[in-house]
Order: sequence, then C-alpha cells, then structure tokens
Amino acid sequence: MTTLALKETEALFNVLDQSAQLLRSALDTSYVDAFIESGDNLIAGNVQVEDGKPARQTVEQLQALYDDVHLDQLATESIRQAIQLGMLKAIKEDEIQGNHQLTPDTIGMVMGYLVIRLVEHQQKLVVLDPAVGTANLLTTIMNQLSDATHHEISGIGIDNDDSMLAVADINVTLQHAPVELRHQDALGDLLGTSADLVVSDLPIGYYPLDQKVTNFKTRAKEGHSYVHHLLLEQAMQSVKPGGFGIFLVPSQLFQSAEAKTLLGWLQDSAYLQAFLNLPKDLFAANESEKAVLLLQRHGGDAKQAGKVMLGEFPSFKDQDAFSKFMAEIVDWELNDLLAK
Repeated sequence: MTTLALKETEALFNVLDQSAQLLRSALDTSYVDAFIESGDNLIAGNVQVEDGKPARQTVEQLQALYDDVHLDQLATESIRQAIQLGMLKAIKEDEIQGNHQLTPDTIGMVMGYLVIRLVEHQQKLVVLDPAVGTANLLTTIMNQLSDATHHEISGIGIDNDDSMLAVADINVTLQHAPVELRHQDALGDLLGTSADLVVSDLPIGYYPLDQKVTNFKTRAKEGHSYVHHLLLEQAMQSVKPGGFGIFLVPSQLFQSAEAKTLLGWLQDSAYLQAFLNLPKDLFAANESEKAVLLLQRHGGDAKQAGKVMLGEFPSFKDQDAFSKFMAEIVDWELNDLLAK
C-alpha cells in the first residue's frame, strides 16, 4: 500500500471509529450497530436523529467528523480497508463469533491472483459470494480483477445475517461497487442466479434444517449436514457450465467422516483443479488450518487438468519462497489447466 493510500485509509477509519464511539455512547448500543449507524450517516450526508437521540451536541460533533470526509477523492481500496479496520475493531469489542471473522487481506489477494488468468478473457464478469458477510472478500477480489482486466465486473452477495449484510451495504455503497446484496439463506432457492465465478470464505459447521437439504447430494445420511459441503454444492450449481469457484475451506476437508459423500458429488459435478494449504503459521491450532480450493463446473470447455495442483504455501513472511510458489501456480494454470 502506498503512503497516500495508507493515510487515506487511516483518516477514514478514524472518522468511522470516532463517530461509532460517539454513537455507541449516545444510543447505548454495540460497537457494530453504532458502526453501521455511522456508515449510514456518512452515505446520507447527515446525522439521523430518532426520538431525540443522539442529542444536539453529539449531532454537531458527528457532522464535523463527516464533513472532513471527501469520498469522491478516495480510492476504493482505501475505503474497503478502512471499513475492514472498523470491523476488526467490532469483532474485538463485541466478541463476534468465529464464522463472522474477516478473511485476511493477504489470503483474499492470493485467491484473486489465482483466478485472474481463469477469467481475464471474459469482457463481462458476474462474481457470486454465497456467504458474503461484510463483502470484504468479494470486493477485494472484484477490485483486483477490475484493476487487472479493466472489464465490466459486478457482484452478487448473499447472507442471512442482518448486521453483516448492513455492513456489506455500507462497504459496497461507499466503494460504488456494482454489487447486488440479498438477505436470504444461500441454501434456499437462488432464483435467477447465474455467475461466471464464485468466491467464498465458507462458514464451517452444521446446518440445522435437515428437511431443507434433502435434495442435496452432499447432505449427511444421518444427522445434520456440514454447511460448508452444502454451500460448495449450491455455489457450483450457481456458476455457469465451465465456470470456476475458489473457496477458503478447512485443510481437513477431504479427511472428515463425510468426505466420501463430498467426493461422490465432486465426481459427478465439478473438477477438483487445485487444493493448496495455507501456511501453518497463520493459524493458532491444527484444527483451524485452512486451504484454498479451486473447482471448475462440468460443461462448456471445462476439463480435468492433467495434474491437480496440490501443495502448501510457504510462509507469507518468506517473500522469495512465496514468489517462487506463486510462479509455479501461474505456470500450471497457463500450461496445464488452460492449455487447449
């Protein structure tokens, strides 16, 4: 990040943070709700007052903060990263649950870099995230693809959490990102959803509504099904034939008790093109380790790559080893995965 971009990010974050702190006290609410209120104020250009709250003095303090922000002069990445900093603080202040944690920027950038060559020939691109959360990962990858290809890129983000979707709305609105946000269960009927690319940091755990997923091939034969398995199936069903999906998944994905069912679905529906473990030093415990999974839906020009790209990223701190590994992936993409 350049010095200017860093200053832009810090300045916007400071406004969002200070205003959220004022609203948190004035409205006696959580940090994340105050942050959402502040973002809505910034978009509206004025401070919303309801039932006399916040008080006049607080309104004046807030308005002075917002008047210092010139959104039209800020880079989209500066805006995204400022909102990300605000959500990182919200996660700490409000002790937000694990499935609502943000995808670290480095991982998002790696995922975006891996798909650039796979979609760069498409003049128009629709990117879907079925577990969009705050839209941090979705807009990270959309911004990256836009900078690399200069093509027309739009997004669809789905989530059933009100608070996360409210932050996502602020995120895409302030960035002027062409993203359609939908408040729904992504395992429901995704009418009219047809994406060219799917990206997602999948939530991990069990899906409690057994009757709702009886038609899924990845459902468990007994008891609750893994929600990340179900979302993989739903996501790849929502991408066009031959389209790619890139996901952040548990490193133990194919070693669980339900792995046989997952592999059975894969055999019929999608090509497993790459499975790359992230550096172990990113995670506090073995069971929390993650990997990047690259799938391609059957159909179109899709084919199984001559070799599945398997491996583990070197530590992001070892820049030489990391650069060498990324070069190997690009070589595999160009000379194996995309070779005619």
